[in-house]
Amino acid sequence: MTSLLRFVASLVLAALSFAAPAQAPAYPAKPIRLIVPFPPGAGTDTVARLVAQRLGEALGVPLVVDNRTGAGGAIGATEAARAEPDGYTLLFVAGPFTTVAAASRNPGYDPVRQFVAVAPIAAGPLAFVVNPRLPANTMKEFLALAKQKPGVLNYGSAGTGSINHLALELLKARTGADIVHVPYKGIAPATLDLLSGQIQAMTASIPATLPLVAQNKVKVLAVTGTRRARLLPDVPSWEEAGVANADVVNYWGIVAPAGTPHDIVIRLNWEVLRILAQADVRDRLEREGAELIPGPPEKLAALIEADLRNWKKLIADAKLELE
Repeated sequence: MTSLLRFVASLVLAALSFAAPAQAPAYPAKPIRLIVPFPPGAGTDTVARLVAQRLGEALGVPLVVDNRTGAGGAIGATEAARAEPDGYTLLFVAGPFTTVAAASRNPGYDPVRQFVAVAPIAAGPLAFVVNPRLPANTMKEFLALAKQKPGVLNYGSAGTGSINHLALELLKARTGADIVHVPYKGIAPATLDLLSGQIQAMTASIPATLPLVAQNKVKVLAVTGTRRARLLPDVPSWEEAGVANADVVNYWGIVAPAGTPHDIVIRLNWEVLRILAQADVRDRLEREGAELIPGPPEKLAALIEADLRNWKKLIADAKLELE
């Protein structure tokens, strides 16, 4: 080979070496942030922290829970939607992820277009509770009372567009009951007013309800699903109580910003599946009144899309003015 040919060959090799992409570091190479758009200590937060701890252990890096609260979860979801889609920002979602998006003209995020589903975790109904002094011990009696006194009974929620709000609007749409919505800045102040009798009804998570039932501070008339809850075996579902086509289920899952690499999504999904198979994790989640719904990312994506579509239809059909 002539010197000229050797020189040209060396240039080609040098060019190829510079053109070759550097090998990406193995995922994960640093801590991962899990945005939880609910206050610390809330039921969803405790579940998120349990999953975060186990997921961090499985991945070998810290999974840092970042509570970004406000606007029914919209603030945290908006921040997550704008994050770099590199697998280092995740969002823990629950029912409000879709109810707030359905109820608001400008929630700041799109739960379908701006996110990719990672892993479904669990789902379960809410408890429909009333003040114990209310002269109604069944759903039938409550609805009869509401019809006898239209516009007199009040119900509280965690805010306009929350799952507590839309669940009761669905009840009104299905039964014709005339009860008045009183929005609060969170479910805790609504619960206090329920206990004092300032409002007469609301929906709440089953774990938060159980201690109040034990102390005779509330009455549970039904759960909002199509079948009974394991933690409240003597309480009928709305469907059993005669409220047809009113299945309200809260869900938990993990999503990531749209554009997150598919191989990272699959890795995270696989690790969550392994975590949900652990007996102590399963028992802890079941104590939250939820049923595990492990599965591929597509399962959570379908749940989110259906939930968003159904709530939008309810709002349109009932002509609800939410803003």
